[in-house]
Parts: sequence; structure tokens; C-alpha cells
Amino acid sequence: MEECCVNNFSYMYPYPNAYADVPMCNCRSMMGPDDWYMANRPGYENQCWRYPNTQVYTGAKFTDYGKEPFVVNINQVTQQNNTFRTTIWTGNHLQVTLMSINVGEDIGLEVHPDVDQFLRIEKGQGFVQMGNSEDNLNFIRHVGEDAAIMVPAGTWHNLTNTGNTPLKLYTIYAPPEHPFGTVHQTKADAIAAEDSYG
Repeated sequence: MEECCVNNFSYMYPYPNAYADVPMCNCRSMMGPDDWYMANRPGYENQCWRYPNTQVYTGAKFTDYGKEPFVVNINQVTQQNNTFRTTIWTGNHLQVTLMSINVGEDIGLEVHPDVDQFLRIEKGQGFVQMGNSEDNLNFIRHVGEDAAIMVPAGTWHNLTNTGNTPLKLYTIYAPPEHPFGTVHQTKADAIAAEDSYG
């Protein structure tokens, strides 16, 4: 059976300087006749012509690519991020945010009345608390690498770093919680910004 996707470091049209270790489309079964012709032009054999405008993170900087097609190695960029919070994709219905929680720090007890939240830990360890009120956090779990945390809308929650290295995670809000392009270098910056826009 023909391999439909391969991991490689080939560049992706139309970004000739953008290199990424992500799956690229590479078989007839995934492409129409025109796509197959374009993908087999000399020098372009491994490119995904079905989605020619897909962007690939180059490692140069973190920015919000929201509302445009976007491909990223989420494990890699999550571990590279050193800010408390940086949004990398904000759409109409969800938002992807990178976070780095310093040793002994927490995200901060909070609630999102109309937002469901998903968090995934890529590096480090901690414990998560959830409950129906800020005084009744009766759901407590220890979490580590590869743990996924689901927070229903209206649930009070907090995540604390209990390890000896920064806790690296990404979170998905549905719908978006923060303004497009949000970057908070530190937790203090996040608190100040959230106070300013309520």
C-alpha cells in the first residue's frame, strides 16, 4: 500500500524558506489530476498542492496566524515557548494558546462562563483543581506529560506547576477567550492585561 504522507524537511509552496518536520501529502490517492501534475514538477515532489497556501511555522517567531490555514508541530512550539501566554491561532470559534508556567507558579484560579477549555501538557508536571465554585474545588488530579485536561464552561479551575522545570502546555478555548495576537510575557502581565479589559 502506498504511503500517503511522509515526514520530511521539504519546504512548502509558496514559502520557499519555511522548513518544518510535518506530514506532507505525497500520493495519488490524496490528489486530483491537476494536483498530481503540479506535485510532480521537478523540485516539488513532496509538496502538498491540495492546500498550497498552508503556512508552516519556521521557528523565527511566535505570532497569531488566526483565520488562515496553518500547520504546526504543536509539541515543538509548545516546548520552545517561554512566555506565560501567547496565542498562535485565533479563529471565529476557537483559539490555540501556548503557555509556560514557572516553577511553583500557577495559571491562577479562574472561570470562563461561556467557554469550554482543553489543555494538554507537553512537558513538566503539576496538579489541576476544578469545581463548581472557587471555594469548592473538589476535583483534583496530578498531571504530567501527555495529560489532557477538559474544563467545562462555568467550571472554576487552576493548574499549578509542582515540578522543577517550567510547565509547558497548550490550551484550546472554544470560543476564543483572549484578543487576537495576545502575548503575556509573565503572569503579572496577564493579570494586568485581563484587569484592563475586564
